[in-house]
Amino acid sequence: MHGAPQTHAVPPVTVAPDLPFHHALEQALAQDQLRLLYQPLVDLQSGAVVSLEALVRWQHPQHGLLSALAFLPQAEAAGMTAAVGHWVLRRACGDLQAWRRGGQNHLRVAINVAPSQFRDPGFGAAVAAMLDDYAITPAALTLEITETALTEAGAACDDVLAGFKTRGLNLTLDDFGTGHGSLSSLKRYPFDAIKIDADFIRNVVADSHDAAMAKSIIAMGHNLGMKVVAEGVETEAQCDFLRRNMCDQIQGYFFAPPLASTDLHQLLASGRALPEHLLRMHRPPRRLLLVDDEPNILAALKRLLRADQYQIYTANDGPQGLAVLAEHPVDVIVSDQRMPGMLGADFLRKARELVPDTIRIMLSGYTELQSVTDAVNEGAIYKFLTKPWEDEQLRGHIADAFRVKEIADDNQRLHLEVRSANQELAAANRRMEQLLQEKQRQISRDEISLNVARELLQHLPLAVIGMDDAGMIAFINGAAAGLFRHSGALLGNEACHVLPELFPADDAEAQAASGQPHHHLADIDGQRYAVMCYPMGEHSASRGSLITLSIVETNR
Repeated sequence: MHGAPQTHAVPPVTVAPDLPFHHALEQALAQDQLRLLYQPLVDLQSGAVVSLEALVRWQHPQHGLLSALAFLPQAEAAGMTAAVGHWVLRRACGDLQAWRRGGQNHLRVAINVAPSQFRDPGFGAAVAAMLDDYAITPAALTLEITETALTEAGAACDDVLAGFKTRGLNLTLDDFGTGHGSLSSLKRYPFDAIKIDADFIRNVVADSHDAAMAKSIIAMGHNLGMKVVAEGVETEAQCDFLRRNMCDQIQGYFFAPPLASTDLHQLLASGRALPEHLLRMHRPPRRLLLVDDEPNILAALKRLLRADQYQIYTANDGPQGLAVLAEHPVDVIVSDQRMPGMLGADFLRKARELVPDTIRIMLSGYTELQSVTDAVNEGAIYKFLTKPWEDEQLRGHIADAFRVKEIADDNQRLHLEVRSANQELAAANRRMEQLLQEKQRQISRDEISLNVARELLQHLPLAVIGMDDAGMIAFINGAAAGLFRHSGALLGNEACHVLPELFPADDAEAQAASGQPHHHLADIDGQRYAVMCYPMGEHSASRGSLITLSIVETNR
Protein backbone atom coordinates (compact mmCIF):
# COMPACT_ATOMS: atom_id res chain seq x y z
CA MET A 1 0.00 0.00 0.00
CA HIS A 2 1.28 3.47 -0.82
CA GLY A 3 -0.87 5.45 1.60
CA ALA A 4 -2.70 7.62 -0.91
CA PRO A 5 -6.42 8.16 -1.43
CA GLN A 6 -8.04 7.44 -4.76
CA THR A 7 -6.22 9.39 -7.46
CA HIS A 8 -5.48 9.23 -11.14
CA ALA A 9 -2.48 7.24 -12.35
CA VAL A 10 0.79 8.75 -11.16
CA PRO A 11 3.20 9.56 -14.00
CA PRO A 12 6.76 8.34 -13.48
CA VAL A 13 9.33 10.93 -12.57
CA THR A 14 11.52 12.32 -15.33
CA VAL A 15 15.03 13.64 -14.84
CA ALA A 16 17.34 15.79 -16.88
CA PRO A 17 18.50 14.12 -20.11
CA ASP A 18 22.15 14.24 -19.01
CA LEU A 19 21.37 12.55 -15.67
CA PRO A 20 20.09 8.94 -15.95
CA PHE A 21 17.44 7.88 -13.47
CA HIS A 22 19.69 5.58 -11.45
CA HIS A 23 22.25 8.36 -11.06
CA ALA A 24 19.52 10.73 -9.87
CA LEU A 25 18.32 8.19 -7.32
CA GLU A 26 21.87 7.49 -6.17
CA GLN A 27 22.24 11.23 -5.69
CA ALA A 28 18.97 11.30 -3.76
CA LEU A 29 20.25 8.60 -1.40
CA ALA A 30 23.60 10.34 -0.97
CA GLN A 31 22.02 13.75 -0.34
CA ASP A 32 19.27 12.43 1.97
CA GLN A 33 16.43 13.46 -0.34
CA LEU A 34 14.26 10.45 0.57
CA ARG A 35 11.63 10.87 3.26
CA LEU A 36 9.81 8.30 5.36
CA LEU A 37 6.18 8.93 6.28
CA TYR A 38 4.07 6.77 8.58
CA GLN A 39 0.36 5.99 8.34
CA PRO A 40 -1.28 4.63 11.50
CA LEU A 41 -3.14 1.32 11.70
CA VAL A 42 -5.94 1.58 14.25
CA ASP A 43 -7.47 -1.25 16.25
CA LEU A 44 -11.26 -1.41 15.93
CA GLN A 45 -11.65 -3.00 19.35
CA SER A 46 -9.64 -0.52 21.44
CA GLY A 47 -9.61 2.43 19.02
CA ALA A 48 -5.88 2.94 19.59
CA VAL A 49 -2.98 3.15 17.14
CA VAL A 50 -1.26 -0.26 17.21
CA SER A 51 1.03 -0.17 14.19
CA LEU A 52 2.47 2.08 11.51
CA GLU A 53 3.16 1.53 7.84
CA ALA A 54 6.38 3.13 6.61
CA LEU A 55 5.91 4.84 3.25
CA VAL A 56 8.86 6.18 1.28
CA ARG A 57 8.72 9.50 -0.57
CA TRP A 58 11.29 11.42 -2.64
CA GLN A 59 11.75 15.12 -1.97
CA HIS A 60 12.86 15.84 -5.54
CA PRO A 61 14.63 19.20 -6.04
CA GLN A 62 12.63 19.95 -9.22
CA HIS A 63 9.42 17.92 -8.87
CA GLY A 64 8.69 18.31 -5.16
CA LEU A 65 7.50 15.45 -2.96
CA LEU A 66 7.03 12.33 -5.11
CA SER A 67 4.93 9.36 -4.08
CA ALA A 68 6.35 5.85 -4.17
CA LEU A 69 4.36 5.06 -7.30
CA ALA A 70 6.19 7.84 -9.13
CA PHE A 71 9.67 6.33 -8.76
CA LEU A 72 9.74 2.85 -7.21
CA PRO A 73 8.82 1.03 -10.45
CA GLN A 74 11.76 2.73 -12.14
CA ALA A 75 13.98 1.91 -9.17
CA GLU A 76 12.99 -1.74 -9.57
CA ALA A 77 13.80 -1.66 -13.29
CA ALA A 78 17.16 0.00 -12.58
CA GLY A 79 18.10 -2.62 -9.99
CA MET A 80 18.06 -0.12 -7.12
CA THR A 81 15.27 -1.58 -5.02
CA ALA A 82 17.73 -3.08 -2.56
CA ALA A 83 19.39 0.30 -1.96
CA VAL A 84 16.06 2.05 -1.37
CA GLY A 85 14.81 -0.84 0.76
CA HIS A 86 17.96 -0.76 2.92
CA TRP A 87 17.47 2.98 3.47
CA VAL A 88 13.80 2.46 4.43
CA LEU A 89 14.68 -0.36 6.83
CA ARG A 90 17.44 1.61 8.56
CA ARG A 91 15.35 4.77 8.90
CA ALA A 92 12.30 2.84 10.17
CA CYS A 93 14.39 0.97 12.75
CA GLY A 94 15.93 4.23 13.94
CA ASP A 95 12.53 5.89 14.32
CA LEU A 96 11.07 2.82 16.02
CA GLN A 97 13.94 2.74 18.50
CA ALA A 98 13.33 6.41 19.31
CA TRP A 99 9.57 5.92 19.82
CA ARG A 100 10.11 2.93 22.06
CA ARG A 101 12.62 4.82 24.15
CA GLY A 102 9.96 7.52 24.42
CA GLY A 103 7.49 5.07 25.96
CA GLN A 104 5.60 3.80 22.89
CA ASN A 105 6.59 0.20 23.63
CA HIS A 106 3.54 -1.33 21.96
CA LEU A 107 4.19 0.16 18.52
CA ARG A 108 5.10 -1.94 15.52
CA VAL A 109 6.30 -0.73 12.14
CA ALA A 110 5.50 -2.38 8.80
CA ILE A 111 7.71 -2.03 5.73
CA ASN A 112 6.82 -3.04 2.18
CA VAL A 113 8.95 -5.78 0.63
CA ALA A 114 9.47 -5.50 -3.12
CA PRO A 115 9.39 -8.73 -5.19
CA SER A 116 13.12 -8.51 -5.89
CA GLN A 117 13.84 -8.12 -2.16
CA PHE A 118 11.63 -11.09 -1.39
CA ARG A 119 13.64 -13.23 -3.82
CA ASP A 120 16.98 -12.05 -2.42
CA PRO A 121 18.43 -14.92 -0.31
CA GLY A 122 20.30 -12.45 1.90
CA PHE A 123 17.35 -10.20 2.71
CA GLY A 124 16.25 -12.05 5.86
CA ALA A 125 19.75 -11.97 7.34
CA ALA A 126 20.05 -8.26 6.51
CA VAL A 127 16.79 -7.52 8.35
CA ALA A 128 17.92 -9.52 11.38
CA ALA A 129 21.27 -7.71 11.44
CA MET A 130 19.55 -4.32 11.26
CA LEU A 131 17.25 -5.21 14.16
CA ASP A 132 20.29 -6.26 16.20
CA ASP A 133 22.02 -2.97 15.41
CA TYR A 134 19.08 -1.02 16.86
CA ALA A 135 18.29 -3.49 19.69
CA ILE A 136 14.75 -4.06 18.38
CA THR A 137 12.89 -7.31 18.89
CA PRO A 138 11.83 -9.02 15.62
CA ALA A 139 8.17 -8.99 16.73
CA ALA A 140 8.20 -5.18 16.44
CA LEU A 141 8.72 -5.35 12.68
CA THR A 142 6.16 -6.45 10.10
CA LEU A 143 7.02 -7.31 6.52
CA GLU A 144 4.23 -6.52 4.04
CA ILE A 145 4.44 -8.86 1.05
CA THR A 146 2.23 -8.77 -2.03
CA GLU A 147 0.73 -11.69 -3.89
CA THR A 148 2.86 -10.64 -6.86
CA ALA A 149 6.02 -11.30 -4.83
CA LEU A 150 4.75 -14.76 -3.87
CA THR A 151 3.89 -15.59 -7.47
CA GLU A 152 7.25 -14.45 -8.83
CA ALA A 153 9.13 -16.41 -6.15
CA GLY A 154 7.42 -19.62 -7.27
CA ALA A 155 8.11 -22.79 -5.30
CA ALA A 156 10.75 -21.05 -3.17
CA CYS A 157 8.23 -18.74 -1.46
CA ASP A 158 7.32 -21.29 1.24
CA ASP A 159 10.94 -21.59 2.39
CA VAL A 160 11.42 -17.81 2.27
CA LEU A 161 8.32 -17.18 4.40
CA ALA A 162 9.32 -19.93 6.82
CA GLY A 163 12.72 -18.28 7.18
CA PHE A 164 11.10 -14.95 8.08
CA LYS A 165 8.90 -16.63 10.69
CA THR A 166 11.87 -18.52 12.14
CA ARG A 167 13.51 -15.15 12.74
CA GLY A 168 10.40 -14.00 14.66
CA LEU A 169 9.13 -11.42 12.14
CA ASN A 170 5.45 -10.62 11.60
CA LEU A 171 4.12 -11.15 8.08
CA THR A 172 1.20 -9.39 6.35
CA LEU A 173 -0.18 -10.26 2.93
CA ASP A 174 -0.65 -6.86 1.29
CA ASP A 175 -3.28 -5.77 -1.28
CA PHE A 176 -5.23 -8.99 -0.79
CA GLY A 177 -7.72 -9.86 -3.50
CA THR A 178 -5.77 -8.42 -6.42
CA GLY A 179 -3.61 -11.48 -7.16
CA HIS A 180 -4.32 -14.92 -8.58
CA GLY A 181 -5.23 -18.09 -6.72
CA SER A 182 -5.11 -16.39 -3.33
CA LEU A 183 -8.16 -18.11 -1.85
CA SER A 184 -6.87 -21.62 -2.57
CA SER A 185 -3.26 -21.08 -1.50
CA LEU A 186 -3.54 -18.69 1.46
CA LYS A 187 -3.89 -21.47 4.04
CA ARG A 188 -0.36 -22.76 3.51
CA TYR A 189 1.29 -19.37 3.99
CA PRO A 190 2.30 -18.38 7.57
CA PHE A 191 0.87 -14.84 7.44
CA ASP A 192 -0.21 -13.16 10.65
CA ALA A 193 -2.54 -10.70 8.89
CA ILE A 194 -4.04 -9.88 5.51
CA LYS A 195 -4.88 -6.46 4.12
CA ILE A 196 -8.05 -5.98 2.12
CA ASP A 197 -7.13 -3.97 -0.94
CA ALA A 198 -8.47 -0.40 -1.00
CA ASP A 199 -10.37 -1.13 -4.24
CA PHE A 200 -12.81 -3.30 -2.26
CA ILE A 201 -13.22 -0.70 0.50
CA ARG A 202 -13.87 2.35 -1.68
CA ASN A 203 -17.49 1.41 -2.48
CA VAL A 204 -18.09 -1.09 0.31
CA VAL A 205 -21.08 0.88 1.65
CA ALA A 206 -22.88 1.40 -1.67
CA ASP A 207 -21.85 -1.69 -3.68
CA SER A 208 -23.27 -5.02 -2.52
CA HIS A 209 -20.59 -6.96 -4.43
CA ASP A 210 -17.73 -5.12 -2.71
CA ALA A 211 -19.52 -5.54 0.63
CA ALA A 212 -19.84 -9.28 0.05
CA MET A 213 -16.18 -9.52 -0.94
CA ALA A 214 -15.04 -7.63 2.17
CA LYS A 215 -17.21 -9.79 4.45
CA SER A 216 -15.87 -12.97 2.82
CA ILE A 217 -12.25 -11.90 3.23
CA ILE A 218 -12.81 -11.01 6.89
CA ALA A 219 -14.52 -14.33 7.62
CA MET A 220 -11.89 -16.31 5.73
CA GLY A 221 -9.00 -14.53 7.46
CA HIS A 222 -10.50 -15.15 10.89
CA ASN A 223 -11.18 -18.80 10.14
CA LEU A 224 -7.49 -19.16 9.25
CA GLY A 225 -6.42 -17.45 12.48
CA MET A 226 -5.28 -14.21 10.84
CA LYS A 227 -6.05 -10.61 11.65
CA VAL A 228 -7.68 -8.57 8.89
CA VAL A 229 -6.74 -4.98 8.08
CA ALA A 230 -8.73 -2.75 5.71
CA GLU A 231 -6.69 -0.14 3.88
CA GLY A 232 -8.00 2.93 2.07
CA VAL A 233 -10.67 3.73 4.71
CA GLU A 234 -11.73 7.32 4.03
CA THR A 235 -15.23 7.75 5.53
CA GLU A 236 -17.02 7.06 8.79
CA ALA A 237 -19.55 4.90 6.93
CA GLN A 238 -16.76 2.63 5.66
CA CYS A 239 -15.31 2.42 9.17
CA ASP A 240 -18.72 1.57 10.63
CA PHE A 241 -19.28 -1.16 8.05
CA LEU A 242 -15.92 -2.70 8.93
CA ARG A 243 -16.64 -2.41 12.65
CA ARG A 244 -19.96 -4.18 12.29
CA ASN A 245 -18.40 -6.95 10.24
CA MET A 246 -15.57 -7.70 12.69
CA CYS A 247 -12.62 -6.26 10.80
CA ASP A 248 -9.65 -5.99 13.18
CA GLN A 249 -7.85 -2.84 12.06
CA ILE A 250 -8.28 0.05 9.63
CA GLN A 251 -5.80 2.26 7.80
CA GLY A 252 -6.59 5.32 5.75
CA TYR A 253 -7.23 9.04 5.56
CA PHE A 254 -10.37 8.74 7.72
CA PHE A 255 -8.10 8.46 10.78
CA ALA A 256 -4.87 10.01 9.50
CA PRO A 257 -2.86 10.54 6.31
CA PRO A 258 0.79 9.46 6.09
CA LEU A 259 2.67 11.67 8.58
CA ALA A 260 6.24 12.78 9.08
CA SER A 261 7.82 11.43 12.26
CA THR A 262 7.44 14.75 14.12
CA ASP A 263 3.72 15.01 13.28
CA LEU A 264 3.24 11.37 14.18
CA HIS A 265 4.93 11.96 17.53
CA GLN A 266 2.36 14.65 18.29
CA LEU A 267 -0.51 12.36 17.29
CA LEU A 268 0.77 9.56 19.51
CA ALA A 269 1.43 11.91 22.41
CA SER A 270 -2.15 13.23 22.20
CA GLY A 271 -3.54 9.73 22.71
CA ARG A 272 -5.89 10.18 19.78
CA ALA A 273 -8.18 7.20 19.15
CA LEU A 274 -11.33 6.25 17.27
CA PRO A 275 -14.57 7.47 18.87
CA GLU A 276 -16.43 4.92 20.95
CA HIS A 277 -19.33 4.54 18.51
CA LEU A 278 -16.94 3.16 15.86
CA LEU A 279 -15.56 0.36 18.04
CA ARG A 280 -16.50 -3.29 17.77
CA MET A 281 -19.14 -4.57 20.23
CA HIS A 282 -20.34 -0.99 20.85
CA ARG A 283 -24.05 -0.44 21.43
CA PRO A 284 -24.87 2.65 19.30
CA PRO A 285 -27.65 5.20 19.92
CA ARG A 286 -31.02 4.73 18.22
CA ARG A 287 -30.66 6.25 14.74
CA LEU A 288 -33.73 7.25 12.73
CA LEU A 289 -34.05 8.49 9.14
CA LEU A 290 -37.17 10.50 8.18
CA VAL A 291 -37.85 10.95 4.43
CA ASP A 292 -40.65 13.25 3.22
CA ASP A 293 -40.88 15.94 0.56
CA GLU A 294 -42.98 18.20 2.82
CA PRO A 295 -40.82 20.23 5.24
CA ASN A 296 -43.72 20.77 7.65
CA ILE A 297 -44.20 16.99 7.97
CA LEU A 298 -40.52 16.49 8.75
CA ALA A 299 -40.64 19.29 11.32
CA ALA A 300 -43.75 17.82 12.98
CA LEU A 301 -42.20 14.35 13.17
CA LYS A 302 -38.99 15.72 14.69
CA ARG A 303 -40.99 17.60 17.35
CA LEU A 304 -43.02 14.50 18.14
CA LEU A 305 -40.00 12.21 18.47
CA ARG A 306 -37.64 14.63 20.22
CA ALA A 307 -38.52 13.23 23.66
CA ASP A 308 -37.53 9.70 22.59
CA GLN A 309 -33.85 10.63 22.35
CA TYR A 310 -33.36 9.36 18.80
CA GLN A 311 -30.48 10.48 16.63
CA ILE A 312 -32.56 11.83 13.72
CA TYR A 313 -31.52 12.34 10.10
CA THR A 314 -33.87 13.84 7.49
CA ALA A 315 -34.13 13.82 3.70
CA ASN A 316 -36.55 15.49 1.26
CA ASP A 317 -36.72 12.67 -1.30
CA GLY A 318 -35.48 9.17 -2.12
CA PRO A 319 -32.10 10.09 -3.64
CA GLN A 320 -31.30 12.28 -0.62
CA GLY A 321 -32.31 9.43 1.66
CA LEU A 322 -29.95 7.04 -0.13
CA ALA A 323 -27.16 9.60 0.20
CA VAL A 324 -27.76 9.76 3.96
CA LEU A 325 -27.65 5.96 4.18
CA ALA A 326 -24.32 5.97 2.32
CA GLU A 327 -22.84 8.41 4.83
CA HIS A 328 -24.41 7.46 8.18
CA PRO A 329 -25.49 4.26 9.94
CA VAL A 330 -29.28 4.09 10.37
CA ASP A 331 -31.49 1.64 12.28
CA VAL A 332 -35.07 2.63 11.35
CA ILE A 333 -36.41 4.44 8.27
CA VAL A 334 -39.78 6.22 8.08
CA SER A 335 -40.60 7.27 4.52
CA ASP A 336 -43.47 8.92 2.67
CA GLN A 337 -44.82 7.11 -0.41
CA ARG A 338 -45.64 9.86 -2.92
CA MET A 339 -42.47 11.90 -3.47
CA PRO A 340 -41.09 13.56 -6.63
CA GLY A 341 -38.58 11.54 -8.61
CA MET A 342 -38.85 8.30 -6.65
CA LEU A 343 -41.79 6.66 -4.93
CA GLY A 344 -41.33 5.68 -1.30
CA ALA A 345 -41.74 1.99 -2.13
CA ASP A 346 -38.87 2.21 -4.64
CA PHE A 347 -36.73 4.11 -2.18
CA LEU A 348 -37.31 1.49 0.52
CA ARG A 349 -36.45 -1.29 -1.95
CA LYS A 350 -33.12 0.37 -2.68
CA ALA A 351 -32.60 1.03 1.02
CA ARG A 352 -33.10 -2.66 1.69
CA GLU A 353 -30.43 -3.50 -0.88
CA LEU A 354 -28.04 -0.90 0.51
CA VAL A 355 -28.61 -1.52 4.25
CA PRO A 356 -30.55 -4.78 4.59
CA ASP A 357 -30.62 -4.78 8.41
CA THR A 358 -32.63 -1.54 8.71
CA ILE A 359 -36.30 -1.60 9.78
CA ARG A 360 -38.39 0.23 7.15
CA ILE A 361 -41.76 1.92 7.77
CA MET A 362 -43.96 3.69 5.21
CA LEU A 363 -46.02 6.65 6.45
CA SER A 364 -48.29 8.07 3.74
CA GLY A 365 -51.64 9.65 3.09
CA TYR A 366 -51.78 8.04 -0.38
CA THR A 367 -51.98 4.39 -1.23
CA GLU A 368 -50.81 3.01 -4.56
CA LEU A 369 -52.03 -0.42 -3.53
CA GLN A 370 -50.03 -2.50 -5.98
CA SER A 371 -46.60 -0.92 -5.38
CA VAL A 372 -47.08 -0.88 -1.61
CA THR A 373 -48.31 -4.48 -1.57
CA ASP A 374 -45.35 -5.58 -3.68
CA ALA A 375 -42.92 -3.77 -1.39
CA VAL A 376 -44.48 -5.40 1.70
CA ASN A 377 -44.37 -8.86 0.13
CA GLU A 378 -40.73 -8.38 -0.88
CA GLY A 379 -39.80 -7.48 2.67
CA ALA A 380 -38.91 -3.90 1.81
CA ILE A 381 -41.57 -2.53 4.21
CA TYR A 382 -41.93 -3.60 7.85
CA LYS A 383 -45.14 -1.62 8.47
CA PHE A 384 -47.46 0.66 6.52
CA LEU A 385 -48.93 3.57 8.52
CA THR A 386 -51.33 6.24 7.27
CA LYS A 387 -51.42 10.01 7.55
CA PRO A 388 -52.69 11.77 9.50
CA TRP A 389 -51.25 9.80 12.37
CA GLU A 390 -52.14 9.50 16.03
CA ASP A 391 -49.09 10.68 17.96
CA GLU A 392 -48.78 8.01 20.65
CA GLN A 393 -49.61 5.22 18.23
CA LEU A 394 -46.90 6.38 15.82
CA ARG A 395 -44.37 6.71 18.64
CA GLY A 396 -45.27 3.17 19.74
CA HIS A 397 -44.81 1.73 16.24
CA ILE A 398 -41.41 3.40 15.87
CA ALA A 399 -40.35 2.22 19.36
CA ASP A 400 -41.42 -1.33 18.41
CA ALA A 401 -39.33 -1.07 15.24
CA PHE A 402 -36.27 -0.14 17.30
CA ARG A 403 -36.90 -3.05 19.66
CA VAL A 404 -37.02 -5.44 16.71
CA LYS A 405 -33.78 -3.93 15.41
CA GLU A 406 -32.10 -4.19 18.81
CA ILE A 407 -33.08 -7.84 19.19
CA ALA A 408 -31.46 -8.48 15.82
CA ASP A 409 -28.44 -6.42 16.89
CA ASP A 410 -28.13 -8.38 20.15
CA ASN A 411 -28.19 -11.63 18.21
CA GLN A 412 -25.60 -10.22 15.85
CA ARG A 413 -23.49 -9.07 18.79
CA LEU A 414 -23.60 -12.54 20.33
CA HIS A 415 -22.67 -13.96 16.96
CA LEU A 416 -19.74 -11.56 16.76
CA GLU A 417 -18.58 -12.49 20.26
CA VAL A 418 -18.61 -16.15 19.25
CA ARG A 419 -16.71 -15.24 16.10
CA SER A 420 -14.15 -13.35 18.19
CA ALA A 421 -13.62 -16.36 20.42
CA ASN A 422 -13.35 -18.63 17.39
CA GLN A 423 -10.90 -16.21 15.81
CA GLU A 424 -8.65 -16.32 18.86
CA LEU A 425 -8.84 -20.11 18.90
CA ALA A 426 -8.04 -20.29 15.19
CA ALA A 427 -5.10 -17.93 15.69
CA ALA A 428 -3.77 -20.11 18.51
CA ASN A 429 -4.17 -23.23 16.37
CA ARG A 430 -2.39 -21.52 13.50
CA ARG A 431 0.54 -20.58 15.74
CA MET A 432 0.75 -24.14 17.00
CA GLU A 433 0.68 -25.50 13.44
CA GLN A 434 3.45 -23.10 12.41
CA LEU A 435 5.51 -24.10 15.45
CA LEU A 436 4.98 -27.77 14.66
CA GLN A 437 5.98 -27.25 11.04
CA GLU A 438 9.14 -25.43 12.12
CA LYS A 439 9.99 -28.22 14.56
CA GLN A 440 9.47 -30.78 11.81
CA ARG A 441 11.72 -28.79 9.48
CA GLN A 442 14.35 -28.60 12.23
CA ILE A 443 14.14 -32.35 12.84
CA SER A 444 14.53 -32.95 9.11
CA ARG A 445 17.56 -30.65 8.98
CA ASP A 446 19.06 -32.38 12.04
CA GLU A 447 18.54 -35.80 10.48
CA ILE A 448 20.27 -34.68 7.31
CA SER A 449 23.17 -33.25 9.31
CA LEU A 450 23.42 -36.44 11.36
CA ASN A 451 23.49 -38.62 8.26
CA VAL A 452 26.18 -36.43 6.71
CA ALA A 453 28.26 -36.63 9.90
CA ARG A 454 27.86 -40.40 10.14
CA GLU A 455 28.85 -40.90 6.51
CA LEU A 456 31.83 -38.60 6.94
CA LEU A 457 33.01 -40.49 10.02
CA GLN A 458 32.50 -43.81 8.29
CA HIS A 459 34.95 -42.92 5.53
CA LEU A 460 37.62 -41.32 7.73
CA PRO A 461 40.92 -43.26 7.72
CA LEU A 462 41.17 -42.42 11.44
CA ALA A 463 39.57 -44.99 13.74
CA VAL A 464 36.61 -43.43 15.58
CA ILE A 465 34.39 -44.96 18.30
CA GLY A 466 31.41 -43.23 19.91
CA MET A 467 30.17 -44.01 23.42
CA ASP A 468 26.97 -42.92 25.14
CA ASP A 469 26.97 -41.34 28.59
CA ALA A 470 26.91 -44.81 30.20
CA GLY A 471 30.05 -45.97 28.40
CA MET A 472 28.23 -48.18 25.88
CA ILE A 473 29.52 -48.28 22.29
CA ALA A 474 26.95 -46.49 20.09
CA PHE A 475 29.02 -45.96 16.93
CA ILE A 476 32.08 -47.42 15.30
CA ASN A 477 33.39 -46.34 11.91
CA GLY A 478 34.91 -48.47 9.18
CA ALA A 479 38.54 -47.88 10.22
CA ALA A 480 37.81 -48.84 13.84
CA ALA A 481 35.75 -51.87 12.79
CA GLY A 482 38.69 -53.08 10.68
CA LEU A 483 41.17 -52.52 13.52
CA PHE A 484 39.05 -54.50 16.02
CA ARG A 485 37.68 -57.08 13.60
CA HIS A 486 38.78 -59.94 15.88
CA SER A 487 37.09 -58.50 18.98
CA GLY A 488 33.58 -59.79 18.21
CA ALA A 489 30.38 -57.77 18.56
CA LEU A 490 31.12 -54.24 19.74
CA LEU A 491 27.95 -52.13 19.30
CA GLY A 492 25.81 -52.05 22.42
CA ASN A 493 28.54 -53.37 24.71
CA GLU A 494 30.44 -51.57 27.42
CA ALA A 495 33.61 -50.19 25.88
CA CYS A 496 35.79 -50.82 28.93
CA HIS A 497 34.87 -54.54 28.87
CA VAL A 498 35.14 -55.35 25.16
CA LEU A 499 38.00 -52.94 24.37
CA PRO A 500 40.00 -52.69 27.62
CA GLU A 501 43.12 -51.64 25.69
CA LEU A 502 41.51 -48.25 25.07
CA PHE A 503 41.47 -47.37 28.76
CA PRO A 504 44.22 -47.07 31.38
CA ALA A 505 44.42 -50.33 33.30
CA ASP A 506 44.15 -48.73 36.73
CA ASP A 507 40.70 -47.07 36.39
CA ALA A 508 39.21 -48.24 33.09
CA GLU A 509 35.65 -48.42 34.36
CA ALA A 510 35.79 -45.01 36.00
CA GLN A 511 37.20 -43.41 32.87
CA ALA A 512 34.57 -44.98 30.63
CA ALA A 513 31.70 -44.02 32.89
CA SER A 514 32.82 -40.47 33.61
CA GLY A 515 33.39 -39.47 30.02
CA GLN A 516 36.25 -37.23 31.13
CA PRO A 517 38.97 -36.55 28.54
CA HIS A 518 42.03 -38.71 28.74
CA HIS A 519 45.02 -39.53 26.59
CA HIS A 520 47.23 -42.54 26.65
CA LEU A 521 49.14 -44.94 24.40
CA ALA A 522 47.98 -48.44 23.60
CA ASP A 523 49.51 -51.38 21.65
CA ILE A 524 47.06 -53.04 19.28
CA ASP A 525 48.19 -55.88 16.95
CA GLY A 526 51.80 -54.89 17.40
CA GLN A 527 51.20 -51.25 16.53
CA ARG A 528 51.29 -48.35 18.98
CA TYR A 529 48.32 -45.97 18.93
CA ALA A 530 47.59 -42.66 20.59
CA VAL A 531 44.12 -43.00 22.19
CA MET A 532 42.21 -39.73 22.65
CA CYS A 533 38.85 -39.53 24.45
CA TYR A 534 36.79 -36.35 23.93
CA PRO A 535 33.64 -35.56 25.96
CA MET A 536 30.68 -34.44 23.82
CA GLY A 537 28.05 -31.83 24.64
CA GLU A 538 30.16 -28.73 25.15
CA HIS A 539 28.73 -27.09 22.01
CA SER A 540 25.62 -29.22 21.45
CA ALA A 541 22.97 -31.33 23.15
CA SER A 542 25.01 -34.50 22.54
CA ARG A 543 26.06 -36.75 25.41
CA GLY A 544 28.82 -39.33 25.77
CA SER A 545 32.38 -39.48 24.45
CA LEU A 546 34.23 -39.84 21.19
CA ILE A 547 37.39 -41.98 21.03
CA THR A 548 39.96 -41.66 18.24
CA LEU A 549 42.97 -43.86 17.59
CA SER A 550 45.91 -42.56 15.58
CA ILE A 551 49.10 -44.45 14.76
CA VAL A 552 52.22 -43.34 16.65
CA GLU A 553 55.27 -43.44 14.44
CA THR A 554 58.25 -45.03 16.15
CA ASN A 555 61.92 -44.64 15.25
CA ARG A 556 63.55 -47.96 14.56
